[in-house]
Amino acid sequence: MELLNDIYFADYKAQLGIDVGAAVQNIAARPLTPQSFTFYTSVAVMSSSRIEGEILEIDSYVKHKMLDIEYLPELVEKPNDLYDAYRFAQQNILSLQNFLHTHNLLTKHLLPQQWRGVYRKTGMLVLEHNTGRIQFEAAPSNAAEQEMKLLWQDIERLKKKDLTLEEVFYYAAFIHLVFVCIHPFNDGNGRAARLLEKWFLAAHLGEKAWYINSEKYYYSYINDYYKNLNRLGVFYEQSDYSQALPFLLMLPNSLKP
Repeated sequence: MELLNDIYFADYKAQLGIDVGAAVQNIAARPLTPQSFTFYTSVAVMSSSRIEGEILEIDSYVKHKMLDIEYLPELVEKPNDLYDAYRFAQQNILSLQNFLHTHNLLTKHLLPQQWRGVYRKTGMLVLEHNTGRIQFEAAPSNAAEQEMKLLWQDIERLKKKDLTLEEVFYYAAFIHLVFVCIHPFNDGNGRAARLLEKWFLAAHLGEKAWYINSEKYYYSYINDYYKNLNRLGVFYEQSDYSQALPFLLMLPNSLKP
């Protein structure tokens, strides 16, 4: 593997505070209906959007999608774009081409057309969500595309492997973390990372993976989410993945009732 590895998996498994298999079975027992898909997708989309500063409440967005309640366009445009990206992902296989298309969809009201689904050509500083201070410096512009190529090679290898449930969650979160560190796009990276994580889960677990409340969990523990992302250090080329476990463990914790 190029960017992902299993050297932290033993410690990860030892620190799991949940029976992943039992939790996934509970999710699999939920009725699969168009209404339930709309509900869980709406919660995921608005939770992910709230992390990025969107102001509409989660329950309001659920009413918007399920009951056709109207809100001002500026409140729902970007969440609706992300919703379209989730729906596309739910209906298509995980591939680089399809992933880039989801970025095109989710940035419809965020970026000019020429930068949707296209890797950035400039440097990227990521700011701390509360203070606005520099959190970390992402992959250099001349390395972002190559790093994404390596990450996608790892994803394709993992798609072909018969992973245990614990490994599926470990690698899904690891993909999320590495993607955020690369920060390959001009904007929409956080939304895309959380979608990619969920899509990887669905590639191994099936469509019920879309019922996992990972985005809502991250939003509920937003300070821990950013703190754990920041543990790796300030500079991409010096990222210390030995500090990754607190972040990697957040995804399985989202399975708790």
